[in-house]
Amino acid sequence: MNINVLTLFPQMFGPVTEDSILGRANEAGLLKVNCVNIRDYTQDKHKRTDDTPFGGGAGMVMHADPVFRALQALGAQPPGEATAATATACGAVSGALRQRLLYMSPRGAMLNQAMIEELAQQDELFILCGHYEGVDQRILDYWQMEEVSIGDYILTGGELPAMVLIDAVARMIPNVLGNSGSHREESIYSGLLEYPQYTKPRTYCGMETPEVLLSGNHQNIHLWRLKQSFLLTKKRRPDLWQAYVQNSDHLTRQERKLLQSILDEEKP
Repeated sequence: MNINVLTLFPQMFGPVTEDSILGRANEAGLLKVNCVNIRDYTQDKHKRTDDTPFGGGAGMVMHADPVFRALQALGAQPPGEATAATATACGAVSGALRQRLLYMSPRGAMLNQAMIEELAQQDELFILCGHYEGVDQRILDYWQMEEVSIGDYILTGGELPAMVLIDAVARMIPNVLGNSGSHREESIYSGLLEYPQYTKPRTYCGMETPEVLLSGNHQNIHLWRLKQSFLLTKKRRPDLWQAYVQNSDHLTRQERKLLQSILDEEKP
């Protein structure tokens, strides 16, 4: 997968994309993150990429032109049916699309696991990171960018949200993780929060590792972990818990019995 990031601060991405799992994925040719400096595409002699908003107001708005030029240089294509006149005027080339264009924005759709899995199926992503008061709306309209949010709060720019998205998507790409099934056991991939984990030493500061984890009985270990996930999810994320209970037809007889025991505790 190729991920193209359009940003005014490409240097922010190196520590995230060049080390650890993402760095190894890049070296293996599984993932390529290409950070492009929008400022390189401005025609302003002072390298300015923004200006005051029409209609007044605080802050600055990113110009459309350098973003258009950057996307065109990267080979992006506007989705849907851009008019021939507009496409000709902007130098765009129509054709079959295999790309998704995203704009990190607090007003966008909330990033969730379903969206992450869908994005991981693409060949190429383009991620625009806004700054200041945002970007000229014509960028979003012409390129039909999907606005994506990572939460109901405001950050200084789209770079940190873009890193979150890249990391989450990368983990879903085949062979990026050493264990191809490990991501399925983690956190909400299964619809549940992850169970507690322990490692050596067996006893630390008087705190013991649960005996069942040392038993060697894989079925008992599985059921213990599942119960812990049930309890944690029920307590911390009742929304996930209710959704899981309503879609629990996949459980084995023993797992269903365990689930029922948790549900019975809720009864008055």
